[in-house]
Parts: sequence; C-alpha cells; structure tokens
Amino acid sequence: MKKVILALAVLAVLFVFAACAPAPTAVPPTAAPTAVPPTAVPKPTDAPKPTDAPKPTDAPKPTVAPTAVPPTVAPTAVPVSKGALVDEVVFFEEPDSAKAVSMNESGDMNIFGNTLTDPKLFQTVKNSKNLSYAANYGGTRELTFNPYGPTFKDGRLNPFYVPAMREAMNWIIDRNYIAKEIYGGLAIPMTVAINPIFPDYAKIADTAKALEIKYAYDPKKAKAVFDAEMPKLGATLVSGKWTYQGKPVTVVMIIRSEDERKVYGDYVGKQLEDIGFTIDRQYKNAGEASPLWLSADPADGKSMIYTGGWIATVVNRDWAVNFDYYYTPRGRSDALWQAYKPAKEFDEVADQLARGRFKDSKERLTLMAKAATLSMQDSSRVWVVNTLAYTPRQNSFLVSSDLAGGITGSQLWPYTAQVAGKTGGQIKWGSPQLLTAPWNNVNGTNWIFDSTIIRATQDNAVLADPYTGLYWPQRVENAEVTVLEGSPVQKTLDWVTLKTAATIEVPKDAWADWDAANQKFITAGERFTQTATAKTKTVINFDKNLFKTKWHDGSTFSLADAMLGFIMTFDQAKPESPYYDEATVPAFKTFLPTFKGLRILSKDPLSVEIYSDILYLDAEAIVNARYAYIYPVYFRGVAPWHELSLGLQAEGAKELAFSSGKSTKLKVEWTNYIAGPSLKILEKYLTSSSTKAFIPFDKVLSQYVTADEAATRFKNLSAFYKQYGHFWVGNGPFFLASVKPTEKIITIRKFADFADPSNKWARFAEPQLATVAITGPNRVTIGQAAEYTVNVTFKDKPYAAKDVDFVKILVVDANSSVAVSVDAKSVKDGQWTVTLTPDQTSKLAAGSNQLTAIVSSKVVAIPAAESLTFVTLK
Repeated sequence: MKKVILALAVLAVLFVFAACAPAPTAVPPTAAPTAVPPTAVPKPTDAPKPTDAPKPTDAPKPTVAPTAVPPTVAPTAVPVSKGALVDEVVFFEEPDSAKAVSMNESGDMNIFGNTLTDPKLFQTVKNSKNLSYAANYGGTRELTFNPYGPTFKDGRLNPFYVPAMREAMNWIIDRNYIAKEIYGGLAIPMTVAINPIFPDYAKIADTAKALEIKYAYDPKKAKAVFDAEMPKLGATLVSGKWTYQGKPVTVVMIIRSEDERKVYGDYVGKQLEDIGFTIDRQYKNAGEASPLWLSADPADGKSMIYTGGWIATVVNRDWAVNFDYYYTPRGRSDALWQAYKPAKEFDEVADQLARGRFKDSKERLTLMAKAATLSMQDSSRVWVVNTLAYTPRQNSFLVSSDLAGGITGSQLWPYTAQVAGKTGGQIKWGSPQLLTAPWNNVNGTNWIFDSTIIRATQDNAVLADPYTGLYWPQRVENAEVTVLEGSPVQKTLDWVTLKTAATIEVPKDAWADWDAANQKFITAGERFTQTATAKTKTVINFDKNLFKTKWHDGSTFSLADAMLGFIMTFDQAKPESPYYDEATVPAFKTFLPTFKGLRILSKDPLSVEIYSDILYLDAEAIVNARYAYIYPVYFRGVAPWHELSLGLQAEGAKELAFSSGKSTKLKVEWTNYIAGPSLKILEKYLTSSSTKAFIPFDKVLSQYVTADEAATRFKNLSAFYKQYGHFWVGNGPFFLASVKPTEKIITIRKFADFADPSNKWARFAEPQLATVAITGPNRVTIGQAAEYTVNVTFKDKPYAAKDVDFVKILVVDANSSVAVSVDAKSVKDGQWTVTLTPDQTSKLAAGSNQLTAIVSSKVVAIPAAESLTFVTLK
C-alpha cells in the first residue's frame, strides 16, 4: 500500500522526526527568533506570484501564537541557469550545537541544519556579525507512552496501559515551567494536539483554552489518580514506593540526550519518583532511541515513556487529521502505533475528521473540539511545548525558509539555496545526526535530518508555499476541483478552478480497487452495486513535458512509473499480495471507503480525474492529496518503477521488508537503498533483472513499458549503481552522489538534466508576521462597559485590514474560565476595537482577568497574539 497514509493524512505526514533540538517531524519544527534583514529576490521566470490570501468560507477562530520573528533571507538575483544554484552540498554530522555555531562563525560550516532552542546560543547567534538565522514555529515536544499491558511479556507492570493514568500525566508536568525555565522562553506551553500557533487552534480556541485550564499543573490531583488506579492493577504502595508482585514498579524512560528533552525528561522522572515510582532513565540519541520506542514490539516494554519531538515541515492549514495520526493504529505502520486502542467514540471522531466526513465548517469545528477533549482522556501522548526555534547559518548562505519547518523542513530549500548570491560552489551543511534509519521510498526513514536530504533528490508535482501552506504547481499545468454544494472548501490560487455540483457520479469504468490475486484493477461498476457518488472530483492536468523529465540514472519519466505508484496504493494491504504488510491495513480500511475511483483521461500529456470523499479546506490541498495516487511519490519519497522493483523482489522473498514493523516481525533487514546489508540483496536482484527484466505487476505494467524499455532501465540502474554505490534514484534538483555511513557524510550534487530555471522559486522573500499591541483600561467596574483597542503592525506600519482574516478577543476571568469570546471590529488599517458590554463585565468575578487578542492573517498562516491584564472591581 503505497501512500494511503499520505493520502489520509496528507498534511500530518508532513511531520518528520527530528533527531536533536528540533522535534521529529513525522508528524512536527522548533524555536523562533527575531528579525534578520532580507536580501533582494530574483524575479521568477515562469512561476506565478502568490496571491494576497485565501478567503475562507467560515471565518476561523483564533489561536494563541508567538509574536513576530525574523524572516529568512531569500536568494539574491543571479543569471538564469538550469537546476540547482550550487554544485554540491556536503552533509556531515556534528552533534554538539555549541561547536556547530562556532564552526558557523569560522566558516567551516555554512549552516547548522538543526532547529535550536538553546537561549544562550541564540544570543551568540544574534550578536554575531557573521551569522543569521531562520525562525521556525512547527516544532513540538511531548511524552509518548507505550499503552501495551497491563503487563509486558516478562511480567512487569505497565501503569500507562490505563488511560486514566496517562491522562493524569497532564497534571504532573508544569508546562509553563518547562517553557520558561528549561527552554528559556523559546517555547510556549502546548496541551492539545494542535500547534497553538497555527490557524486551526484559533478556530477551537475556546475549547483549547478550557482544556488548558482543566489540565493545568496539579500534582496532588495526579497523585490521587495514581493512588486510585494502581491498586486496581494489583500494585501496592510500600514505604512510599509502588511495588508489583514484590518488585518495584519501574518506569523505563527513553530520554533524548541531545537537547532540552534531557532536562525535561529528568524533570518528569523526578515528578514520578515523588509519587512512588522507580525510574530507569536511559539517555539516547535519535538513532539509539528509535529501535526502542518506535519499532520494538511494545509487548517487550523496552520503552514506557519517550521524550518525543515532531516538526511540521510545511505550514499546515488543516490539523483535523492529527487525532487520527497520533492516537490510532491508522496513523503509522510502526509497531508502537499498532498497540494503540482508542476508545470507540474517540476512534470514530478521529476517523470522521481524517476522512473529511463533515457537512460544513461548523460540524468540522464541533468534531475537532470533541476530538481535542477525548484525546486528553486518551493521552497516548502528552503534549508539552510548541518550540520557537532558530536555525543558525552564515550571512552568505541564502535560502527560502518555511515558517513551520524552517530551512530543514522547507520543500523549497533545494530550489533556492545559494552562497553569496552566486551560482555554483559548495555548501557545507552540519547536522546533529545523519543516517538515523534506513532509506527506502515506501516506508523508510522519517527523521528530519534524513528527510531534508531526501527532499533535495525528489521533485513533487506541487510544492508548498512556505508562508501560507497553500500549494503551487511544479509538474502540474492546472487542476479543477468539484465539490458538493455547501462543502466547506475554498480556493485561492489561479492555477486551481473550484466548482460545485448537486451530485458527483463516479464513472463505472473508473478504477476503484485492486485485485491482488489476479493483478487487475476493479472498476467502480464492479465494486459498487449501484451508481457510486463522491464528495469530490479532481481533474489534474500534468505538465505537458512531464514525460521528458529525467530520473537520476538517465531514464526518462514514464507512465509506468505513475502506474506502479497507483497499484501500490492498494497492493500492500491485500493479504493475497506477496508484498502484504499487515501494518498497512488499518490506514487502508479508512482509505478505501473514501476512495471512489480514478480514470485516465489522457496518457500524454497526462490528465486524470479522481473521485474521493475526503475533503480539505483548500482546493489546493485537495489537489496535493490526489496527485499522489498517479505520481510515483511514496510515503518517504519518489521512485521510478525499476528502482522500486528491486525492493519488491526482496520483499516478496522475505529477505527484506519496507516497513520497520514488518522487518521486526519477520526478523529481516529493514530495506535500505543506500547502505548496509540490504545493498547486496538488492544487487542480486539487479543482476537477475539485468539478465531478464523483472516488471512488477506485469499484467498491468507491461501495457505501459516494453521489454526493450525495461532492459534499458536496468542497464541505466546498473551503471548508476556501479558509479555511486547505492540505489537511490530520484528526480529532484540534486542527486545522491556519495554515502559514507561510518564517517556520517552524505554528498549530493547538482543534477545536470533538471528541467527548470534556477530562479523559478526565488520569489519568496519575507513573511508578513504581525505585531500586536493592546491599549485600554487596566481597571474595570463590574457592570460597566470597557473599550479596548488592538493595534496590528508589520515593521511598524499598519497591517492592511484586507489582509487580516479576523481578530478574536478572549477574556479569561479570575476563576480561570473563558468568560468572553468575541470578534473585534475593524476601524482602519492596523486598528481594531472591542467593547466589553455591561452585561459581559457583570458576569466577571472580582479580581484579575486576562484579555487576549488573536490576529489571524490571510497572507501568513501563523496568527499573532498579545495579552493585557485588567482588574475587575465591584
């Protein structure tokens, strides 16, 4: 099953694991600094300019977010050339952040590709004449629990098998302390599964704020829950220590050692020791930790708590999928996820949101608020902070950066990176960790530092705007999205057309499923007993030159590459398939009822129509989700059919496995296309395929590739492997030139046959992050009106009213309840007002209140917020 997870969680899967200071981003970036002056940006040759902003169908409701941070410098103008702006990028490992910053300063490193949250190093970077930084807001830190139980295979008790004790962990940690003291202010507390700096948080701000109040630090309440629940499992409190069957109840904590997680991991351990637990602290880096918490059999109990981190690699405009991704077995195929057992109601709500099963924006927000509440009761992970991170770089290193993912998470970094405004040359890129997990396109590494490099070797059909999260065409000419009348979908950019219809019928000859036993597609007419309908129809017209583009081994992109991708969407979840992987089944069971069919309208140029019931709020995001069905982009990268065929043969023979879960179960190597024991196995199949070309799913693919073409493909791959020593064949602006696993050095070089002008994506300069200030009375008499003014600026100039989606006002009263939630009124550019009515103030208790203004911009996806404290008197 190629990319069902990608299709179901097209935005959430933009998260990837981060090894060190950044958070993982399989699912999420890090800390945010302050401004750096932007340089001039070259004019694009053939790409459209971003529009002002989307106009949502239902005005979102605010989120609390950090104030403005520095823009990343965009590349300076250079003569038009083809492909990447530099000749080579050398990635090398440097785990010591202080040393890396020093190397930045001396010129031994152009960029330290990490999202740092160390406040002392931040001051060093800010005070340097030679250094700048990119700010990023997409990082999160959390506690990941192993819910297997109640006992592990060896008889040890697992308290976190019980949802109530996982929920109690919310009360045992002081998020404010962690954000202010451990992160030095480069983080904000995070309680629910939606980053508090992105738009969807704003839309459910009332619920989120109430949950933050409910789950605020209260160690006595946490202890009371453990005291009530532990005896139910047969545990006894002896002299202040919990025991089970005569032995101490020991909590195994896998604590990341590279960043602030070490400190807050120790803090959490101490909090648990204070209520009677024995703690086994195991300090691990990313590579050491992954086999223990992620891919190990949860029943072995190698990890009970992991100090997790995530990074959103793009500005995510739709977080509704987070609950399905983070709390259900459908989220990922890894062994830990398959141990998740959410309560029925929560599971159903998460599934509804993931499938887009809501009739309008109001129902969506109702479901999200419900999911947020139920997720706290589940607490398979407890969220700690949203980091405000910075990535240090030399002033001479210029690149477009994503507001969420920063430079390391940006889809555009390979297209824009350059040194000193010139073409050519080398970039020296330090990373805290490399080669954390095996590389394979289907289900390999998802760690941010690996993903950063992989992103440079692939060329997707659409790419994310680094400031708004909307998608721009890269290998697509245009698209047309049709949704049912009344659907909560908007469109912003001119390359997409949005239509509505009373009903959308699925053609009977559309491919709607896959028969793995007989290797043939099942049509909609065969799958459905009556005429099927869908909630969306998406027509995608690909670039007319798509089939002239090249793979890195010199092979020409073909329809066979696309068709294999579509087949793999289904095949791995079918027990009849030799490539069956049971871990793909939960996600597939969610996917298939929503997928209604695909039909090829034209083979060259490629044009397809796709029918699905999954909705996203933006038409551009719908296209991003749909193109992946018929484009060879897998969960971990793009791949040509002949490269993937080697892994398929090894998978079918049970010599290798694409997923970590399957490799653990079969006790075979996790497929790795770039290093390790996998290479000899893949080489064996390359040799046999070079003698007699192996075409996977030949009953179908042989219609799209001739024997001569197949022979040429394997000949090209053989020459590539002989020259470079690996099988990683992509189609991006860089190709993988060298891998040195022992030295932890990876080199990528400019791909000479890349099709686009070098400055195509150079138009992204700096984001218009708003600054908010509130003026008004700090003493209010209960029962009397009070007026407040909200001033919104960018670089000290009034923020255009047309570029502001809404300004939301929340008042939290002296009883820590959300007492008022209203929208402010626009007066003029840069100014909004709100009047608290006599009726509203009459309901406030005497004491200290906090008024928060949340500003949601249309031109950047990160809201800004500011608060003012006032006292109510009788």
